[in-house]
Amino acid sequence: MVTPPKNYPVEANYNHWICPDIRPYWILYHLKDSQQVMLYSAHHYARFSFSLAEGYALQFFTGQFTLKQIQTQCNAEFTNIEPNLVANLIQKLINFGILESSCQFSPTANPIEPKVEGSGKKAHTSALPQLKSGVEWIRHQDGYWILRNSQDITFLQVSDRDYRILSQLPHLPPGSIPANRLRKLLHLLTVTGMLEGTTPAKPQRGKLTPLHLLFFQIPLFNPDAWLTRHIQLIHWIWTKSVAICLAIFLTLATAIGLSQKAEILYHGQQLWTYHSSALILPFILLSLLVVSLHELGHAFTLKHYGGIVPEIGILLMGFMPAAYTNTSDSYCLPRPQRILVVAAGILTQLIIAALALFLWNTSVSSSWLHTTSYLLLIAALFTIVLNLNPLAKFDGYHLAVALTGINNLRRRSLALYHNLIQGKPSGETPKDTLILAIYAPFSIAYLWFVFGFLLFKLTDWIITYIPTTALIILLLWAIYFYFPQSPPHLNRQNASQHHQSATPLN
Repeated sequence: MVTPPKNYPVEANYNHWICPDIRPYWILYHLKDSQQVMLYSAHHYARFSFSLAEGYALQFFTGQFTLKQIQTQCNAEFTNIEPNLVANLIQKLINFGILESSCQFSPTANPIEPKVEGSGKKAHTSALPQLKSGVEWIRHQDGYWILRNSQDITFLQVSDRDYRILSQLPHLPPGSIPANRLRKLLHLLTVTGMLEGTTPAKPQRGKLTPLHLLFFQIPLFNPDAWLTRHIQLIHWIWTKSVAICLAIFLTLATAIGLSQKAEILYHGQQLWTYHSSALILPFILLSLLVVSLHELGHAFTLKHYGGIVPEIGILLMGFMPAAYTNTSDSYCLPRPQRILVVAAGILTQLIIAALALFLWNTSVSSSWLHTTSYLLLIAALFTIVLNLNPLAKFDGYHLAVALTGINNLRRRSLALYHNLIQGKPSGETPKDTLILAIYAPFSIAYLWFVFGFLLFKLTDWIITYIPTTALIILLLWAIYFYFPQSPPHLNRQNASQHHQSATPLN
């Protein structure tokens, strides 16, 4: 929490300033069973935490009450609060970037920082916000810094210049850097929960659209403690001797698989001829098993290198269920280790495919094990092909990011062309510019092709089989989607009237 100096002046001339109306931009919400009030942005993914007294004061930021009137209301509502709570709150809002430092509070155009009587100088206001104690700086070999918030598992990539600025918080000399630059950096620190008194911004969940049916995640639990307990038992997996044995095993399996390619394809045709759709459910279940083991490969490899794995859950892509693991902490690892974390999932699938191939070759041809091992082999190979696609945000994409060292590859590639069209400098190095310029057109073409194909097939099926039902569903969805939402009610129990080169890593 930001605490101004004890001698912060509250004088009569600005006790009568009218505090601004924040309601069009911010929403207050009192967390149940908590002594905190959250301030949510209505337009950006930002939120800030305040005490109950501060939250109560913020209810009166409606453009109608003076600083003194709000302080009087707070004194009547709470006991033992600071006599200049509202003045300190205003400074806190400025430091968080919620209010402009040049904002005017009355028709007389008085600035926020009042003059000390008789000195001709502005009063010394509070220091800038402090970074959380759990936040650490990591120097990356690719020439940038990563600010790591191990408490909330968020990350911020900054340049050397921004590192020099942020590492001096909260003791930056006044006016030492441009106000706009400082405001932007403080905003990024806020939305990633790096500052004391802030929590990471969560993406706002808008109304459901048909695209949500194609891709959404369901978090299940935090596996980090379980992984920590079991990683000690399997550290030997990442030794050089195991790597050599694994390379020999996979090379032998690849040679056998290529030599039996025609036989493998023929067996698949025979299975489909005799069993057809009865194979679909076993294939899906085996694919889920492969993907789950794939995610454990990521998780244990990251844990082996000392990272944090905060979340595991279910991912639905085009109605196909899969598992996912949050391995964002790999951003902080050196590039070779980061590549291994990403590649661990694919390597796990290759091992499964090799084992399935040997089982298929050694089992009795008419047995259930023979059929199951074949389906497991195909499931492993099929998911490998899907995962290695660098144009979708699967392992192939994250592997491309790790190999090139270009974090946020897709976003930066699109931004490159956006800046080019507007005649703005890209800020990218020549080497990165070439990679980004090649990646963006393929990425856009892929997205248009995939979603265009899915939309065409879905529309064709709907028109053919359920036109009336689909029309009714579409009408109901349109009413739901376009029906205006009333703003939440503000009261004392639920204080909630809201609206509101460093880069967050994702």
